[in-house]
Amino acid sequence: MSHTKHGACLCGATRLTATVENLEVNACHCSMCRTWAGGPMLAVHCTQPPSFEGAVPSVFRSSDWAERGFCGQCGTHLYYRLIAKNEYALPVGLLKGDDWQFTMQIYVDERPSWYCFSNQTQDLTGEQVMQLFS
Repeated sequence: MSHTKHGACLCGATRLTATVENLEVNACHCSMCRTWAGGPMLAVHCTQPPSFEGAVPSVFRSSDWAERGFCGQCGTHLYYRLIAKNEYALPVGLLKGDDWQFTMQIYVDERPSWYCFSNQTQDLTGEQVMQLFS
């Protein structure tokens, strides 16, 4: 069962509507996400590209396979996109609602030792993630 979610950047210039397949939240501990978000990225996956209204997101190509979108006015993180598959992951805090379930952590081998979530989740190393998505 899919769910329609709405959100907006901090300044309200960029608004979005997203369809998510489920209410599962994943944490990414890779060094790029931690640099981008200042900590792990807590994300939900879309079943189709989100629709944006207002200001068009600014885009940064962060690797050969992915790009990150953000509001060009206030800098709010809007999405992470796998280019080849056109799959989007959105920061969960961007979307309205609190009906989420924390289910998976990826790049756990890159997680720093100074934090740890107590939730019981599926944990994947970077190598396992690359095998999953390739």
